[in-house]
Amino acid sequence: MNDKKPITYKDAGVDIDAGNRFVDLIKPLVKKTSRPEVLTDIGGFGGLFSLNSSKYQRPTLVAATDGVGTKLKLAFLLDKHDTVGIDLVAMCVNDIIVQGAEPLFFLDYLATAKLSPEQAVDVVKGIAEGCKQANCALLGGETAEMPGMYSGGEYDLAGFSVGVVDNNKIIDGSTITKNDLIIGIASSGLHSNGFSLARKICLETLQLDLASQPDALDKTLGEELLTPTRIYVKTILNLIRDFDIKGIAHITGGGLLENIPRILPTHCKAVINRNSWDKPAIFEMLRQGGNIPEDEMCRTFNYGIGMVLVVSPDEVDDILGRLTGLKEKAFLIGKIAPAKTPSVELV
Repeated sequence: MNDKKPITYKDAGVDIDAGNRFVDLIKPLVKKTSRPEVLTDIGGFGGLFSLNSSKYQRPTLVAATDGVGTKLKLAFLLDKHDTVGIDLVAMCVNDIIVQGAEPLFFLDYLATAKLSPEQAVDVVKGIAEGCKQANCALLGGETAEMPGMYSGGEYDLAGFSVGVVDNNKIIDGSTITKNDLIIGIASSGLHSNGFSLARKICLETLQLDLASQPDALDKTLGEELLTPTRIYVKTILNLIRDFDIKGIAHITGGGLLENIPRILPTHCKAVINRNSWDKPAIFEMLRQGGNIPEDEMCRTFNYGIGMVLVVSPDEVDDILGRLTGLKEKAFLIGKIAPAKTPSVELV
């Protein structure tokens, strides 16, 4: 007879029962993000979404994927997990909306060494909140428990979103021309980029405690760094309904210097007045603490501008007025000028 104790999947580090409990716990959260086009509940092999093609002459799907990056390290240190899901959604839907597409649905991927249903539910709370802010359905996702791949208590996140836009309404920057004006919409802080540098300055160079409140900030350092990425979907959908927005750039990794040229025609450059907008205190704290050159600030962080619009001069005042009405802080930060290649000039 074989007297060896049988080894189960749970013994190897994967708890199927915990996974099932997690799915049960998040079902109410997912249901709150549903749209009329959603045909399935979570738990199936794939999510079904019925596109109402009658709303569009030539419907074009737009897809984006992203993660949260090393901002997750701060969530681990603070044991606070209910906001990084908003970041995850934001990084995807903000990329979709710049082309004029309405986000329809979102899927997430959560990978961890050992599933903690309570911790994972907090993550999904943030994802569901982000989906509600973007008015897109949390259609499904995947949770992977992989012992040995991650340190205890840590996880990684990825997200995927699909949107739709009429082909003749795609915003691609092709109509941008000289003398067009550039509007910057304020960020809520660091958003989800530059955190490797931010952590190095705050935790290593300045040796700050995340629970402390530096004089420059109106909240603790940890609260400031975990401030969720702003989701601009409803604002941009409102603007493109009534105005001719020629180009939109989501200011993420690469900052203003790398992201604005992505939407410019080959014969244009963006001339940005570096003193034309209010920069949140966290950026000045980081700049001084790390002795960072301003050009480096503008290519590492969003530096206080989360979204950029290129518009005609005759519409700029009305658009700025609308943004104020939508409770957005917005600034006229520059103009388009002739150039040999797409670029950004800081003046």
